[in-house]
Amino acid sequence: MTVKENIHRLSEKEITDFIMERFAEVKKSSKIKDLVSFQAMNKYMIMSKDQEQLKILGNIVAKYKKGKIKEIIGEYEIHLNKALVNAPTTKTHANVILHIFGYFSKYFSQNEKEVFFKLLEEFKEDKITIGKTLAEINPIIYRFNNTYLASQTYFLLYSDPQPGNIFSFLSK
Repeated sequence: MTVKENIHRLSEKEITDFIMERFAEVKKSSKIKDLVSFQAMNKYMIMSKDQEQLKILGNIVAKYKKGKIKEIIGEYEIHLNKALVNAPTTKTHANVILHIFGYFSKYFSQNEKEVFFKLLEEFKEDKITIGKTLAEINPIIYRFNNTYLASQTYFLLYSDPQPGNIFSFLSK
């Protein structure tokens, strides 16, 4: 069995179940800080599924008023469920990847940008998977010490477990 065959890719159901299990913890705590944290950690995951619902969810969290946490969580859950029924597409994943690129683009040389866009194009052309694409991008997060991106469930749930090396020259 090759390494590639040995990689377990999560199904969309497993991903949705994971997200909903984390959300159940937020509901149980009934703390706005936990909802804010949940929203932040799952931003790109939700974006990959439904950008419109992501905006609605962000607005729900932003309009929180003291004493209304149960109502906010209830409204949030409705829209979270709407977002999670959608499966990501190549187009929505590419959109997320471009948002992630925005965190680093100002630090990249022209050559590094070209390598990044070649990687994105290979993904769009179905030459590589989203898991491989994210595994290639993942080292950049640590190079630039971006804890916000490092905490994203998007990388946790979609990246292949094998780290890529296309950006290994960035760490030199």
